[in-house]
Amino acid sequence: MEIKIKATNLELTEYLRKLVDQKIKKIGKLFPENSNLIIEVELDKTTKHHSKGDIFRAEAQVQVPGGKMLRAESSRENFRLSLNDVKEQLMLQVKKYKDKNSIEKRRGL
Repeated sequence: MEIKIKATNLELTEYLRKLVDQKIKKIGKLFPENSNLIIEVELDKTTKHHSKGDIFRAEAQVQVPGGKMLRAESSRENFRLSLNDVKEQLMLQVKKYKDKNSIEKRRGL
């Protein structure tokens, strides 16, 4: 599993890198170890159009076996909350993807 992290309008600190690794590695555990997963995470700080406080955006894309792309995005008041939202959205999508593929394999499609 490979995690690519991109930061926009902020500095990618070691704390942010560890936070992303901690949250996103849980998604990789849903796949076999030999699958070549590529997970791209973008962290962004959007403040220019908000009147109060900082708003942080997290976006993640997972390229799953078979060429399909799963994507999730969340904007919240801190990175922890936005990463939690993204992780939960991706976990649901991965579970649906795996259920659908297992049904298709059983049917012989």
